[in-house]
Amino acid sequence: MKALIVSAFFVSGSYVFLAWFEQIALNGAPLIGIDRMDSLEALLGYKFRNSLLLAEALTHPSLAYETQRPHFDNQRLEFLGDAVLQLALTHHLYELFPGFTEGDLTKMRARLVSKDALHNLSGEIKLGEFVLLGRGEEASGGRERASTLADAFEALLGAVYLDGGFDAAKEVVLKVAKKEVEKISQKPEEKNPKGRLQEALQSILPESPSYKVVSEEGPDHDKEFIVEVHWNNQVLASGKGRNKKQAEAKAASVALKNKVWETPVE
Repeated sequence: MKALIVSAFFVSGSYVFLAWFEQIALNGAPLIGIDRMDSLEALLGYKFRNSLLLAEALTHPSLAYETQRPHFDNQRLEFLGDAVLQLALTHHLYELFPGFTEGDLTKMRARLVSKDALHNLSGEIKLGEFVLLGRGEEASGGRERASTLADAFEALLGAVYLDGGFDAAKEVVLKVAKKEVEKISQKPEEKNPKGRLQEALQSILPESPSYKVVSEEGPDHDKEFIVEVHWNNQVLASGKGRNKKQAEAKAASVALKNKVWETPVE
């Protein structure tokens, strides 16, 4: 079935809105209209003065390609929004945790700006309901695809920044990310398995665990490593991974689960 794609202006006083309407009859996808955009602005807590920016932020490259408008998509705004997001969260974390080191703050920020985290943030504003996709992207599940939604979220932040400045963009970031920031505030340190294992073992003895690669299997482009973790003359566990880091983390996780150091040596 042929998609209906219409480009139209809506004018209400000084409010000008450009929207791309797409309806795929095959799957009954809803029209994206001005009322829907009002709903998105309400979820963001921000009203656009230049609604062309909002339309651009929501337009996936697949739709721009199909409508033969290659320069009207959200990729440039995504590039800008990534930097806006980083700065907004960096500033907020800097003020929120005055006693934390640069390394601590960097790790916390990384937790908030990962693709998984951005996917979660896009869910806070139901962004999947608003993104404008080409027929192929729609049919392949793009409306739920984590990367598509993460990119669109960053593009929205870029659009807010251009429309209202950094303070407005920062307000949107902190509003949408409020729950995630609260989680980090309650548990600011997220140790990896190796860090948690070292902490557990050093509460018993000052000796740190060590990791040893015991074998490498497979061709260079698809190698698998097997690593053992040693402590206090014991082999605590082994783990496999596509690289040494993954194998070490797996070995540490298994060691934390088994806790063989708690078993008396006969």
